[in-house]
Amino acid sequence: MFKPVDKNAQRIKRHRRIRFNIAGTAEKPRLNVFRSNKAIYAQLIDDLAGHTLAAASSIELKDVSGGNVEGAKAVGTLIAKKALEKNIKTVVFDRGGYIYHGRVKALAEAAREAGLEF
Repeated sequence: MFKPVDKNAQRIKRHRRIRFNIAGTAEKPRLNVFRSNKAIYAQLIDDLAGHTLAAASSIELKDVSGGNVEGAKAVGTLIAKKALEKNIKTVVFDRGGYIYHGRVKALAEAAREAGLEF
């Protein structure tokens, strides 16, 4: 019979496949992106130590909606600013199993424009 599609389970499967090839260190952390319908989140993660070095979300920014591209751009510049304050210039981008399009792409490009290299 017909089996319903669980999109989040498929995304998690893709994310595990991606994570097999990338890992973050203290010098070059992993920039992880998570998006929900209302918000978008970004974290800089040191996978060797298992610590989050910096985090930013659209919830922190009161006047910005995380459900659109403008909110994602604001979060991208915020995470880049936090990373540069901690002397982190290069990162490994982890799209979290999402398609590199729309809000994920806007966050990544805004982080690049604000000074992060990946």
